Amino acid sequence: MTRITLPDGSVREFAAPPTVHEVAASIGPGLAKAALAGRVNGTLVDTSHRIESDAQLAIVTDRDPDGLDVIRHSTAHLLAYAVKELFPDAQVTIGPVIDNGFYYDFSYKRPFTPEALGALEKKRGELAGKDEPVTREVWQRDDAVKFFESIGERYKAEIIASIPAGEPIGLYREGAFVDLCRGPHVPSTGRLKVFKLMKLAGAYWRGDSKNEMLQRIYGTAWARKEDQDAYLHMLEEAEKRDHRRLAKELDLFHTQDEAPGMVFWHPKGWTIWQQVEQYMRDVYRLSGYRDVKCPQILDRTLWEQSGHWENYKDHMFTTASENRDYAVKPMNCPGHIQVFKPDLRSNRDLPLRHGEFRSCHRNEPSGALHGIMRVRGFVQDDGHIFCTEDQILDECVKYTELLHAVYRDFGFTDILYKVATRPARRVGADELWDKAEHALMESLRRSGVAFTIAPGDGAFYGPKIEYTLKDALGRHWQCGTMQVDFNMPHRLGAEYVAEDNTRRHPVMLHRAIVGSLERFIGILIENHAGAFPAWLAPVQAVVASITEAQAPYARDVAQALKKQGFRVQCDLRNEKIAYKIREHSLQKVPYLLVVGEKERQAGQVAVRVRGGVDLGPMPVDAFSRRLAEDVAQRKS
Repeated sequence: MTRITLPDGSVREFAAPPTVHEVAASIGPGLAKAALAGRVNGTLVDTSHRIESDAQLAIVTDRDPDGLDVIRHSTAHLLAYAVKELFPDAQVTIGPVIDNGFYYDFSYKRPFTPEALGALEKKRGELAGKDEPVTREVWQRDDAVKFFESIGERYKAEIIASIPAGEPIGLYREGAFVDLCRGPHVPSTGRLKVFKLMKLAGAYWRGDSKNEMLQRIYGTAWARKEDQDAYLHMLEEAEKRDHRRLAKELDLFHTQDEAPGMVFWHPKGWTIWQQVEQYMRDVYRLSGYRDVKCPQILDRTLWEQSGHWENYKDHMFTTASENRDYAVKPMNCPGHIQVFKPDLRSNRDLPLRHGEFRSCHRNEPSGALHGIMRVRGFVQDDGHIFCTEDQILDECVKYTELLHAVYRDFGFTDILYKVATRPARRVGADELWDKAEHALMESLRRSGVAFTIAPGDGAFYGPKIEYTLKDALGRHWQCGTMQVDFNMPHRLGAEYVAEDNTRRHPVMLHRAIVGSLERFIGILIENHAGAFPAWLAPVQAVVASITEAQAPYARDVAQALKKQGFRVQCDLRNEKIAYKIREHSLQKVPYLLVVGEKERQAGQVAVRVRGGVDLGPMPVDAFSRRLAEDVAQRKS
């Protein structure tokens, strides 16, 4: 008798070991039809999987996030099936699930074209319409290698040959197509009806530029058409909001090949930068941080002591002088420890908070660079807290509260929390990692927020909380971090005098709220679609004259507002006012102040709000109070 425990705690007994499908059928025909896979004792399996002993089972349907992954993975395989049908000489390599879809890499003698994508989409739909069963087979490794070599699939043969001898090899068959995969997959191709092929790209085999350049086909797949339609609409909106496109339209910044991964800020873009930086500096100052400045280049020996040379060297720019090796700093932490060390600190001096807004450089791969979202030269709102072990929890709780307030001011209220735990490659004793991970998780519990765990995603020197915000399109952006580090202060010799007069190493909390200012500004551009709230807008108001007769008055109004600290421009061109209004609307200026003869004589301005709302004439003082209120309250 096999006992199967379901998620609601109920138990079903079977005379012989049942398959996942048989358990679903025993519950009801509707569930049997909806089942895509099963989770047996936490492991995802096919519906054909036979449960040989007592177990816990959850039936996975398309309502389950795992079910959507199964659909997407199966759709990737169906794409490969379609490619082999239309292009028999193409070789299949790998096809994983990614956010919102999948891709599959192929080796083929001719480049795929957009027309080929259309043909593949049609063929893929035909194959789904056949509703062919998807079945799993287990082969011996050497037999599988010989099989794929015999059909000319050398990439699959290479992958299988790299698997240790004796391990069973899972192959999936659907119609005439056989592919290597650990699964699971949907029961039949008829479950894969909502899909779209998105784009073509290049990718090196195994990510190595020394290998062949493969052709990558990206696609998306969903359980329901309305979900896919919503996703495609979101992509259209995202394209309109692309920060690179808006930067050109609004004259904010540019990048160029002579400085890959570096940003050329134009006046309006730099104004936005200054607003963000000054805001964050005020946050730091009011939260007890002291601003410091450390060298851009530090000797290799310091990076070796900190552990960066061994664990991070490939991402560092290096240089040499007078037979000494140096690295351009990719982060500020080792420098901040040097600022801590010269004075002998007491436990009464802790927590000690240092902040720095200075350039860092990381040698990111050129293919990963993306506008100002992924760059090589950047500035962080970088802060480090030196504290005792007993102070960790309170500092982490305070930091989460501070982060909430900052994100709220920038217009983000939906935040996700994740604790990234110890990676395989790390420094320090497990006992210290236990303490650090516990402190981070407990701080989030005390902050009253739910969080998930990301096993193995911590930094080499300590675990971290990742704070992810959700933008206006529902996209997720990981920005803030809080890292607990017992190791680096010890490695670099930082000490304080404890209450019992012994010398101890402080705990170092690495934290950033917005992270890279470049990336955060890119997120702001896309979140607001370039229409920044008045407190961030590079130009808060434009004073536009209707005729030349009002030009002196327009200049006086603009000057009066500038003296109050507002960012105001004049438009005195000999153009029709409708033209001026349209142009400044396209530039997404929050307020347009029109002055004609009536306004000049009355000492007023006719106020138009971005979006076309006409507030009518009002005294200049009344408008300045309105704008001051917008700025003070940071209205979005």
